[in-house]
Amino acid sequence: MATVWPLESADFDEDHRMAATSPERAQELADLLARTGLGDRTAFSTLYQRTSAHLLGVILRIQRQRDLAEDLLQEVYVNVWRSASGFDASRAQALTWLSSVARNRAIDSLRRRQTQPETISTHRPGREDEEDHDMLQDFVSDDPDPQTLFSNAVEARAVRVCMDALSADQKQSLALAFYQGLSHAEVADQMAQPLGSVKSWVRRGLLALRTCLERTGLGRDFGPAIATVHGPQG
Repeated sequence: MATVWPLESADFDEDHRMAATSPERAQELADLLARTGLGDRTAFSTLYQRTSAHLLGVILRIQRQRDLAEDLLQEVYVNVWRSASGFDASRAQALTWLSSVARNRAIDSLRRRQTQPETISTHRPGREDEEDHDMLQDFVSDDPDPQTLFSNAVEARAVRVCMDALSADQKQSLALAFYQGLSHAEVADQMAQPLGSVKSWVRRGLLALRTCLERTGLGRDFGPAIATVHGPQG
């Protein structure tokens, strides 16, 4: 591919001379473009020198950022080098054709930038003796993460399934003892049942519950709590 030269400041003077293109200048540009289409690098170099300032002006009217406009100018001439063979002097003047290429390229670039989401870095550079700081750490939430929420839901469902497998008396006595923290005697008073029956329901209910939870892989996690209720109570 032909080399694209950096834009010289002196080329802006050419922009004023290009504003009113004479027939001779129009023919010169058409010839240069035609020769560029044949792979003539010298003609391409001359074409760039003759038209780059004008095309930069076309791009700047659409893309106001100078650095981006200059990058687009280089892309325009890459396209010109590749597509110059498609230029038809009978349908348009060379400068009109080149301006159209530059304008379309600038518009396409502007549309792409408008559809691309802007990203902002969360890292703040630290001082010489400090590491960079991630500002997201300032907004750390105490709420459980999705994995914890999922695990809690799985455990709750397992306990619910295992509790449903107990008898009504076992479920009620366990609910009072395990979830409300009542002693055996308090559970007996609450249920208006003999203390011995309540102790039996709690003991057998806990054993059945632990066995059921162990089958789900959760018995180990619930063991300490179950042992607390299963221990001696008044």
